[in-house]
Amino acid sequence: MERYLDHLDQLESEAIHILREVAGQFERPVLLFSGGKDSITLVHLALRAFRPGNFPFPLLHIDTGHNFPEALAFRDQLVHEIQEHLIVRKVEDTMKVKNLPEPKGKFASRNALQTFTLLDAIDEFKFDACIGGARRDEEKARAKERIFSVRDEFGQWEPKLQRPELWNIYNGKIHKGENVRVFPISNWTELDVWHYIQRHQIELPSIYFAHEREVIEHEGQLVAVSPYIKIDETDVVTKRRVRYRTVGDMSCTAAVESNADTLEKIINEIVATKTSERGETRIDDKVSEAAMEDRKKNGYF
Repeated sequence: MERYLDHLDQLESEAIHILREVAGQFERPVLLFSGGKDSITLVHLALRAFRPGNFPFPLLHIDTGHNFPEALAFRDQLVHEIQEHLIVRKVEDTMKVKNLPEPKGKFASRNALQTFTLLDAIDEFKFDACIGGARRDEEKARAKERIFSVRDEFGQWEPKLQRPELWNIYNGKIHKGENVRVFPISNWTELDVWHYIQRHQIELPSIYFAHEREVIEHEGQLVAVSPYIKIDETDVVTKRRVRYRTVGDMSCTAAVESNADTLEKIINEIVATKTSERGETRIDDKVSEAAMEDRKKNGYF
């Protein structure tokens, strides 16, 4: 009996094709892994693309030192289960070597400093392709990028010099010193990722599901109490039932009030919401309309 591919099957097939293209075209690829749902989905896709063999690339985590403990614990658990190689490079080490100042302010995010650590890691291991879990529905600047996004020898991105990608043909030819950022789930939406996770019953860090947490409310956003934010006298600490739509640093990622403690309930919430994932939960992207694009031009993933 003939079987037709549904929407998720087609997205999965495309992503697996892209991962195999990376393995075939590049000498030293790497998969950037944060412990968030998108990079976890990428790992699952890589398992389907390359098992029973090992991945043709290591995993790389750029650790800011401001991570959610649940995400770090899940990262280590997953790597242990799949028995793949994980490289960790710390922003704090980069700050010491380059004498970079610690960010100041109420939400002192090291997010922008990840660029320095990432570029140093690319240079250290001579990576020529970095695989990431960015999606085009996340943020405006991401929607401008191709699936194979070329960066120059300084790690910089030029949005006006994008290569055409016709008929699923990807051009990975680069000059020495350049690298390509690859986005296998670029055509997925947040809802697609959740449906895929539900279909394959993929495990996630517990913070994606509703739980009680001490938070402060800042400009309509709920920010977890942690050592990485400054609590002012005017801040009111309350315990709320929340979950996270995305996993960034504790210093720049807000929670959403929620009772969704199952995949089905989370999907129903996302269907009903009118606010984008980053728009609702990322404090650091609200600095300016062009905040993400400016950072990407300077080498941010």
